[in-house]
Amino acid sequence: MITSIDRYDDVDVFVGLDVGKGEHHAVALSRAGGRLFDKALPNDETKLRAVLTQLAQHGQVLLVVDQPATIGALPVAVAQAEGVLVGYLPGLAMRRIADLHPGEAKTDARDAAIIAETARTMPHTLRSIQIADEHVAELTMLCGFDDDLAGQIVQVSNRIRGLLTQIHPALERVVGPRLDHPAVLDLLQHYPSPAAMRAAGEKRLGTRLLKNAPRKGRVWAAEITAALAEQIVVVTGTNAAALVLPRLAAQLAGLRRQRDEIAIEVEKIVDTHPLQPVLTSMPGVGVRTAARLLTEVTTKSFPTAGHLAAYVGLAPVTRRSGSSIRGEHPSRRGNKILKRTMFLSAFAALRDPESRAYYNRKIAQGKRHNQALIALARRRSDVLFAMLRDGTLYQSRITEPVLAA
Repeated sequence: MITSIDRYDDVDVFVGLDVGKGEHHAVALSRAGGRLFDKALPNDETKLRAVLTQLAQHGQVLLVVDQPATIGALPVAVAQAEGVLVGYLPGLAMRRIADLHPGEAKTDARDAAIIAETARTMPHTLRSIQIADEHVAELTMLCGFDDDLAGQIVQVSNRIRGLLTQIHPALERVVGPRLDHPAVLDLLQHYPSPAAMRAAGEKRLGTRLLKNAPRKGRVWAAEITAALAEQIVVVTGTNAAALVLPRLAAQLAGLRRQRDEIAIEVEKIVDTHPLQPVLTSMPGVGVRTAARLLTEVTTKSFPTAGHLAAYVGLAPVTRRSGSSIRGEHPSRRGNKILKRTMFLSAFAALRDPESRAYYNRKIAQGKRHNQALIALARRRSDVLFAMLRDGTLYQSRITEPVLAA
């Protein structure tokens, strides 16, 4: 809902804004449905303020956008600065409501009109947009950049493993799984081909690896030497791969350094947030998970734990049709980023005795590994809701004597 459902009765002007990069399209309706405004608007603060000031002459204004972040951030910020109520119409709801309106055209003007009409007649479909503090805004940007870095790391890693598999499969089986270690990336930058590694010999390879892997350097050097001995033939394209591999290794090392630097900044922000002790008291919640919860959960309002679970995509969906289709199935909707965060957090929490006991009970009931983890994630979602609602730390239900036993 909008910030306060009670304030909806005070709204006199409903503004639907279809946001865009260069310009937006705004349609304003009165409570009776009369059209007060229908024009394109530049993505400019002065123009936005002028229109909102003009519409405020008709009474309390409610601005509803279809995208509150990125290209929709400026209109939201301007509206909040002007004291205008702000709401958000989720994309899925927008598409379903659009199908109910006549016409098949997809235009900015039509979308803006649909948003305005939905705000006027179906306020229950709207979601609130709370004013995010500076810490959460910074976390949102840093987490987004961290996601980009993670995607690039996967892409470059796959590229390196693909090249190694092409020119020397045995070497890839030893080196490929260890690309997350700086010692291996450093080795590929100095000895980028099987011939160069073979010429260096096991002793020099071990010496190089020991700089960044003092415990495993000699062991890895022996494994690499053994892998090199499994293939004598030189595959076509090996020389070109020797030119590409050191550059890819340097690129991957740089991406990992950047991600480590971002993690340090994220940790600083999370540590200063008042909810940090509450979130990190739950087993399986580290810095990155806490940052995701701050950006994806604490900035929104949920009436019940079920609403939060549905938003995450952890609430089961009941499907019934006569006697042929019955049962509950995992939801394919929800916040994908938050769902993945909750799933991985549940996996990390398996080291906690209480979480492991719950997981084991689900396995004993016949659920598969992923199903049991989803069930655990749903349970943790309910606990998280209660913790945030009451501002309390996580409390385990397993007592010390039980743990000792």
